[in-house]
Formats: sequence, structure tokens, C-alpha cells
Amino acid sequence: MKMIDLRSDTVTRPTSGMLEAIAKAKVGDDVYGDDPTVIAFEAKVAELFGKEAGLFTATGSIANQLGIRSLIKPGEELLADERAHVVRAELGAAAVLSGVTTRTFHSPKARLNPDSAIALAHPNAGPYLVSTVAIAVENTHNFGGGVVQNIEAIERLHHLAAPLGIKLHLDGARIWNAHVASSVPFARYGACFETVSVCFSKGLGAPIGSMLLSTRERIEDARIWRKRFGGGMRQVGLLAAAADYGLTHHLARLATDHAHARKIAEAISAVDSRLVDLESVETNIVGIELQSTRSNASDFAKKLGEAGVLSGALGSHYLRLVTHGDLTSSDIDEATEVITTSLRAVL
Repeated sequence: MKMIDLRSDTVTRPTSGMLEAIAKAKVGDDVYGDDPTVIAFEAKVAELFGKEAGLFTATGSIANQLGIRSLIKPGEELLADERAHVVRAELGAAAVLSGVTTRTFHSPKARLNPDSAIALAHPNAGPYLVSTVAIAVENTHNFGGGVVQNIEAIERLHHLAAPLGIKLHLDGARIWNAHVASSVPFARYGACFETVSVCFSKGLGAPIGSMLLSTRERIEDARIWRKRFGGGMRQVGLLAAAADYGLTHHLARLATDHAHARKIAEAISAVDSRLVDLESVETNIVGIELQSTRSNASDFAKKLGEAGVLSGALGSHYLRLVTHGDLTSSDIDEATEVITTSLRAVL
């Protein structure tokens, strides 16, 4: 049986053009700092966001954790919204690896409310309370169904945080999708954050790779901590070449992923509007809320899998579908039919 994989946009396989780029990549040893392909790519992406330097990493979690560590000392505090990836999906890494404490604020429908974030902050708290040092923002928001954070809200948060000495970190794993959906320039995002993480295996189709962007000084320190965390790499130009190919050739086609996700979401809403929040489907993620059905997420995911559609159960009643470059229009039509038929059966 053919399987249509909607679990994540990380499941894509390298295209023939990407494989050719990998094969032709000039490489060196990155730990020694002499891999020409990754050096050039780090500079390229840093310039794109208006930053001084970049550091290629194997995963987005490493890029996030290096960014957080560069901003916050052990015993100090990071704020993030209650569904942020750095809080929910990185296995407590900030606490385990860097001694960073975390508190969360509520973001209705995962959309940033800068005033709520600042209201929770307690900078320079003295010797008896934990001091807030940084705030993390996720764009697009994974567990928020791929919503794009409003640039004016981000800029207001930056305006409010800077006088307090609070730094900002952008978890931009899917910033590519945010850019395509909103037309906001990458440099405008970059101007609001001291550290930025981006991911090349989400949306852009690279097999592996993320990057941390910041000042040259922070990136030099992060390079040391990357090695300390066990994340040093050797002929990483092979991976950087794939990521560069994805950024160059696959960025524009993200609009197709967004249109595919919207098509699925509208079909689900036509079955029952309680199942999906159409307002939140702005990019390539569709979240199905199953509370109104006679099924839970894990059982429904199994049911879809038996019918040839893979999905992700990310909560007791929350199922995630993610569109990506390996899917054709006919795949989307077939998956939509399977999903809507299966939903009708459990209502």
C-alpha cells in the first residue's frame, strides 16, 4: 500500500538536484574550521538575517539550546509561551544542560501577546528571586498549528524588552514558512532578536541541518559549547550544500505546501467546523481537534495509517498533519478523502 506521509515536513527525501549538490560539495574538517562550503553557507544565512555570524548544527534543538545558553547563565530565567517547542519538545534541555529555569505565559491560539510576556518578566530580581534574562518566540508556531507571529507584536516585544535588559531568542525552525506567508523580510525578523535559530530540514527539504545566528562573539562561544555538547562535525559541507540547495531552490515552493494544508483544513471544516481552527491554518500545518469525536488521537492516527495516511498524535485529542515538498496534488486529494471519510465515521 502506498503511504502518504503527513507526519512532518522533516520526512522529505533529497531531490536529485540536492544529491548532486552534495556530491559536488568541497569539504574540509569543520572542527578545525576549514570546511569551505559550511563557512560560506554560515556567512550567507547570517547576512540574510542581518547577523554577524552563523553556526551550523545537526538539529534545531541544538541550535536553540546554544542560543539560550549564550544569553542566560545557570540559575537565570527564560520565558516562553506555554506551548513553545523549547519548553515542550526539547526534553528539558535548558535545565539539564545549562541550568536555566523556565516560566511560561499564555498565548491565545499560540499568537504572541508581548504585553503578557513582559508582565510575567522579573528582570534584576535580586538575591532571593530568579531574574528573567530572555524571552523565546517561536515562528511559525508548531503546536499552534503553524500560525505566523505578527511582526508588529514581535517588534513591540523587542521595544518593551530592550530597556529592561531582556534579550530575545527566535526559534525560527519554520521561519521560511512565516516569510513566504507574510512577505516579512528575514532581516526585519533578525533585527528583533539577539539570537536566531533556523532549520533546513523543515520545509526546505534538507536531510539534516539547522543554524544559530548571532553576533560574532556569541557564535565563537557557541562553537565551543557545540563541541562540548558533542555536536562538533567534520566534513559537514556535504550537509551544508544540501541545506544551501534547499534554501536556493525550495523556498518559493512553500506556498504550494500552504495551499495544500489549506485545502485539507477546509475539507475537514466542511465535515465539522469544531475539528479545525481555520484561522490558524496559515502555513503547512493542520491541527485536528478530536474532542467532539468518539476517538482519541492515537486511535485515529492508527485508523488513518491503516488507510494509507500517516499523521502525528501530539496530544490525547490533537492530531497534526504537515504538508511538504514530497507530496503531489493527487496525494493531497487522496489523503483528504481518507481523512474526511474517517472523521465522519467517528462523529
